[in-house]
Amino acid sequence: MALARLSALALSVITLGMSAPAQAADEPPHTVVMRDGAIEIRDYAPQIAAEVEVDGSMSRAGNSGFRPLAGYIFGGNTARDGEGSSEIAMTTPVTQTRSQEIAMTSPVTQSMQTGGSWRVAFIMPTEWTMETLPVPNDPRVTLTEIPARRMAVIRFSGGPSDARFAEKADELTAYLAEHGHEMLGAPVYARYDPPWVPTPFRRNEVMIEIASD
Repeated sequence: MALARLSALALSVITLGMSAPAQAADEPPHTVVMRDGAIEIRDYAPQIAAEVEVDGSMSRAGNSGFRPLAGYIFGGNTARDGEGSSEIAMTTPVTQTRSQEIAMTSPVTQSMQTGGSWRVAFIMPTEWTMETLPVPNDPRVTLTEIPARRMAVIRFSGGPSDARFAEKADELTAYLAEHGHEMLGAPVYARYDPPWVPTPFRRNEVMIEIASD
C-alpha cells in the first residue's frame, strides 16, 4: 500500500517531500536565525542523505531519482551485519525486518550538479548513523554525510514548476547579494507535500548554502 502510493507520487513531483495526508513528516533539525518575510536563514545540524545522481530535465530527473531511493527505504537494502533488510517508513511506522522502524524526514531535495546532472536526496532521521543505516542494494544509491551548514531559504506555496523554482532562485540570489551574504553552493529545490494536498497549500522552498557570519 505505502509503496504503491509513493510510486504514484513519483510520477508527478520534482523534489519530493514525504508527508501523510493529515500529518507532515519530521524536518531535519535546524534553528531559524533570521526571518524576513518569505526568506529565512537557518542553521542545520549535520545530516545523512541517501542520494542518487540522474540526468535529464528537472522533472524527469526528479522522477528517475525517486524510484531507486524509494526502493532503498522500502527494503532494497542489507543490514550492516549482512542478515536481512530494513524497510524505512516515510510517513507512518512500517513493520520491518528485525524490528527496525525508521521515520522519514522531509523535504526531499534536488540540486543541479556539474555537467547538468541532478542529485536527488532523502534526508535520514537523526537517530541513525553511517554505522547503523542499512547498505543500499542498488549501487546508484549512496549514503553521504553532510556537515552542519547555514542555509538561506525562500518559501512559496502553490504548484511548483521549473519556471517557478527558477524565479524564486533568482529572487533569493538577488536578496543574498543585496544583503552581502556569501553564497557557497547552487540552489537546492525542495518540495514538502504530496500531490493530494490542495495546490494552494503546498509548501515549496529554494535553499542556498551561505557562509556563517
